[in-house]
Amino acid sequence: QVQLVESGGGLVQAGGSLRLSCAASGNIFSINTMGWYRQAPGKQRELVAVMTSGGNTNYVDSVKGRFSISRDNAKNTVALQMNSLKPEDTAVYYCNLRITTLNYWGPGTQVTVSS
Repeated sequence: QVQLVESGGGLVQAGGSLRLSCAASGNIFSINTMGWYRQAPGKQRELVAVMTSGGNTNYVDSVKGRFSISRDNAKNTVALQMNSLKPEDTAVYYCNLRITTLNYWGPGTQVTVSS
């Protein structure tokens, strides 16, 4: 059984920064992808940033240059540093772990950016 525990999030003014962290536990195959998705009210869940265990990254265009993903393979953790936050970044952010075709999700953490 795989579990993901998120921390961070909260309320911040536009232009501010937040850091999200996620720790995975359980039976985790070493080759995997970890990252973050978000879902705003009335919208579909979208990829924000992901990183493979080999270090390859993928970001949604709207966060490039503002967000940075990092991970510690030995500890099965992933973090998302979010800078220059905008009101449109407001959403519930979900940690994701993908092992081949299996997806595991954290419970989500709210990020609210006020204007």
